Amino acid sequence: MSTQNFNLPDVGEGLTEAEIVTWKVAPGDTVAINDVICEIETAKSLVELPSPHAGVVGELLAAEGATVEVGSPIITFVTDARDDAGPGVIATAEAPAPEEGGGSVLVGYGSGGGATSRRKRPAERPVRSSVGVIAKPPIRKLARDLGVDLTAVTPTGADGEVTRDDVMTHASQASVFRNIETPEWGSVREETVPAPQSAQAGLARGLSPAAASAAASAPASAPVSDDRTESIPVKGVRKATSSAMVQSAYSAPHVTVWKEIDASRTMELVKRLKASPDYADIRVSPLLIMARAVIWAARRTPMVNAAWIETEGGAEISVRHYVNLGIAAATPRGLLVPNIKDAQDLTMKELARALNRLTLTAREGKTSPADQQGGTITITNIGVFGMDAGTPIINPGEAGIVAMGTISQKPWVVDGEVRPRWVTTVAGSFDHRVIDGDGMSRFIADVASVLEEPALLVE
Repeated sequence: MSTQNFNLPDVGEGLTEAEIVTWKVAPGDTVAINDVICEIETAKSLVELPSPHAGVVGELLAAEGATVEVGSPIITFVTDARDDAGPGVIATAEAPAPEEGGGSVLVGYGSGGGATSRRKRPAERPVRSSVGVIAKPPIRKLARDLGVDLTAVTPTGADGEVTRDDVMTHASQASVFRNIETPEWGSVREETVPAPQSAQAGLARGLSPAAASAAASAPASAPVSDDRTESIPVKGVRKATSSAMVQSAYSAPHVTVWKEIDASRTMELVKRLKASPDYADIRVSPLLIMARAVIWAARRTPMVNAAWIETEGGAEISVRHYVNLGIAAATPRGLLVPNIKDAQDLTMKELARALNRLTLTAREGKTSPADQQGGTITITNIGVFGMDAGTPIINPGEAGIVAMGTISQKPWVVDGEVRPRWVTTVAGSFDHRVIDGDGMSRFIADVASVLEEPALLVE
């Protein structure tokens, strides 16, 4: 028998550190190659780490919540010496083909078959019995990973088979009703308290004896914490987002334009699509029409889909003749902007499916780094939060971002008469180095025209 250290690997994102989010194993557990041992959070995504060894878990060298540098040991394994390939060489084995919906494939270690998502502790993701349900093994695994009860899913496949889209749609609908409780505020409003130099000073400032004593013994640089305030470390996705937004705000000269429009015909189209048998297994919303409008308008004004590139000789503008459409998503881990690759080539139905997959994956915290790279223009749907309009910050590497406000009934003049109509506001922020005012205005006017008359999409 021998003991092997496993060092935190480079997950192929060019990052130098990651946070240990959740250990999936404990000392004494028996693992096989590619069993998931833990989840790590980088600045871009949540990644499952598969085991490079078959053996028994020895010691967990990093606590949950700890930030670890790439190359540092995080776990030890007790393995059969006959299976070891030599000092510092990870033993590998032929792994089964990765199942649909499996974990991220990491570079530089492990078997070439990719990482699977087997769990040592099924109780962590309870799913009721699905005996009698017709579904292939990859679909059952997907349901387990998403916490979906297959007996509650409406099948649309041949002979009553549950399809991947059935599971995704059910999970998407269920996620709408999660986390609906509103936490209560404390009885005391937040107060800024200077760090006291002694327990007596703390008591004088109104701290409890316990808090005053703790503050007096804390290092001078440590923040004061009591039951009235909470300190949230800035790390992971939040740290990366804040850095990117500051960089964008202070490097690209932002200009925002907006237009209020009558979106009643968009709402009528959404209603018809929802009732269509062709879209029976797809969640349809006004965001679908908005996405199509942005793609259509970007083709007419290509500079909104461009990027400002700094070069050794100065700068150049890169105009992309394709659209990797980013969708800003609020997730439990923070703001993510995954994108749909080559969205300009998708039909309406294909785009609807892609939006379903993108939003569900983001909500479940499973967006991969590759899905967040290479975006060309972004949509942020602030209407889901009840906001009418906003001035969004451009995603770095892009020249434009479009914000869609809430769609609500308002009085609107139609043919000289005031009538109730579905009204929304479309706003766009642009990099003024790349595109001028006439181009910005033309683009937003085109987006507005499609939302007012979706028939323009029929060519």
